[in-house]
Amino acid sequence: MSLTRSAALIVSVCLVLAGCSPATDRDGGTQDAAPSSSTTPSTSPGTSDGVPSVAATPTSAPHPVSLPALMDKEIRGEGLKRVAEVGTTEAYAQHRVSYRSGDLTISGLMNVPRGKGPFPAVVLAHGYIDPDVYANGQGLRREQDLLAREGFVTLHVDYRGHAQSDPSTEFEQSSRLGYTEDVISAVLALRAWDGPVDDDRVALLGRSMGGGVVYNALTVSPGLVDAAVVFAPVSSDMVDNFERWGRPNAPLARRIISEYGEPADEPEFWSGLSARTYFDRVSEPVMIHHGTADDSCPIAWSEETVAALEAQGKDVTYHVYQDEQHAFGPQWPLSMERTVAFLRKNLA
Repeated sequence: MSLTRSAALIVSVCLVLAGCSPATDRDGGTQDAAPSSSTTPSTSPGTSDGVPSVAATPTSAPHPVSLPALMDKEIRGEGLKRVAEVGTTEAYAQHRVSYRSGDLTISGLMNVPRGKGPFPAVVLAHGYIDPDVYANGQGLRREQDLLAREGFVTLHVDYRGHAQSDPSTEFEQSSRLGYTEDVISAVLALRAWDGPVDDDRVALLGRSMGGGVVYNALTVSPGLVDAAVVFAPVSSDMVDNFERWGRPNAPLARRIISEYGEPADEPEFWSGLSARTYFDRVSEPVMIHHGTADDSCPIAWSEETVAALEAQGKDVTYHVYQDEQHAFGPQWPLSMERTVAFLRKNLA
């Protein structure tokens, strides 16, 4: 297979295995990842030439499309700056921002509460929205507003290939692993920023596909943040996501299976894409919200994720919302009340 064809197939794999759905909801959409089994390196926050980074202990070369490959990579985040003020309220100032994620410039939207600070911070990872129609800060609008009003700096990541972010290569632009790197880099850049952020109090929040991105970040970079919250997340097992969104696309499914094998035949490849395989690395408390009427990301996925985290002795809080759908409607205020209380406790 040629390099160009191989790269294009990898892009397709990352999109489909991430659970990419053609439909989008008001806060995002649907996507996710798969399982893995191989020796995992340890990672910890550090610095390189004064720039925050997450460096990994070298291991035997992992598959390039895998979480271990991201664990082996030095992830750098720096240069957070406010580009333009785009909104203002009595509670916070809103700015379009940019920062460096490795060699890329990533855009985002930041809300900074009024007052002296320093403030705790939340980095937000949105669900799937077609990059061709995505706009700066789209997704998680309600969460950004509420959290800023509650005294948290919010940094909503646009991801590579979205809004004003660099497109990167064809592979990196569409890879959920690339999105994971952008979210980790956002935390590092936020911690290095000279603005009113308490860099000892930072959390992650993601929904749908972004929930899968958060799971990845927790396994790739344990100790990076102090807590994490996910809403209606995709599965932490990549096989689930492939079967839901990849298998029905017969032409693409055949190409993926031809290159990488059926999940039953090539378990190492498929497990190498799954955060669940590496839940032993998670060091932060996690809160998961899921509705019983979610017709995009089945609630069974969160039940299995919770069981897997608990089996590893992790601190996980799980809230089920009867008859609530994927985007969260009537019970969203309750979910955010619980989220704010959880963040205040763990970012104290």
